[in-house]
Amino acid sequence: MTTAPEPLTPLRALLVDDEAPTLSELAYLLGQDERIGEIHTASSGTEALKALDTHAIDVIFTDISMPDLDGLSLARVLAKFADPPQVVFVTAYDEHAVAAFELQATDYVMKPVRAERLSEAVRRVVAQRAEPKPLPAKPTSPDQPGDETIPVELGGVTTFVQRSQIIYAQAQGDYARLHTAKGSHLVRISLNALEERWGDSGFVRIHRSTLVSTAQITAVTVQGGRCKVRLGEDIELEVSRRHTRALRDRLIRSANRPTGA
Repeated sequence: MTTAPEPLTPLRALLVDDEAPTLSELAYLLGQDERIGEIHTASSGTEALKALDTHAIDVIFTDISMPDLDGLSLARVLAKFADPPQVVFVTAYDEHAVAAFELQATDYVMKPVRAERLSEAVRRVVAQRAEPKPLPAKPTSPDQPGDETIPVELGGVTTFVQRSQIIYAQAQGDYARLHTAKGSHLVRISLNALEERWGDSGFVRIHRSTLVSTAQITAVTVQGGRCKVRLGEDIELEVSRRHTRALRDRLIRSANRPTGA
C-alpha cells in the first residue's frame, strides 16, 4: 500500500514595498494561493528586518527601489543569517536582475504583477524549499582603513597582533582580552576605548562586555526574540537586546557600502 505524501506546510511570507496600493495588491494575490499561509507586510527594508525579529518567515517578496534600505541591500543583510528566508524580487525595473541572482534570489517578478507569474514564483519557492540547503558562503571582509598593529605580552615577550586578526574583544575590568584564531591576549586598554578607536574599522558592540569584528560574522540568528552572532565556524555569542539595533544598523551600512568603497 502506497502512503500519500504529507502536504507541505504553507509558506510564511513577508511582503515589502513602500507603496501601499502595490503592497495591498500583492497581499491579495498571494492570499488566494493555498501554498501561502501567514502573510506579514512591511513598508521598508528596515521595517522588514524588525518584522524578522518577531516572525518566522520562509520567503520575502520585496521591491527593489525603496528609500533608506533598498531591496538589494536587504538581501545582502539576509545573506548573513544562518537560515535566511528565500527572496523573490518584485520590481518595475529589469536592470537589477543580474545583481538579484548573484544574491541567490529565487525569482525576479516584473510589475505590474500578473497572478499567473506570481503563482510561478511561489512554485519555485516551494521547489527550492524541498531541496537540501547549501552551506552558507563566508562573507567577504570589508575594506579596512589601514590595519593597526597591537603590541601584546606573551610569556614575557612582546609580540604583535594585527587588528584584522582580531575576532572579538571582551572587557576584563580596565583591560580588554583580544581573541584571535590562535589565542587570546590581555591588553591594557578599556573596551570603551577600543570601541571608540575601532568603530570606523568594522567593530561593533554586541554586549556591554563584548566587541566584535563585523568582518568575522558568518551568521546572525534570532530565536525566541534573542539574537546571536556566529564568528568563524564555531564561536557563537549572544547579542544583548540593548545592542541589537546597533548591530543591525552596522550590517545595513555594510550592505549599503558600494563595491570597492
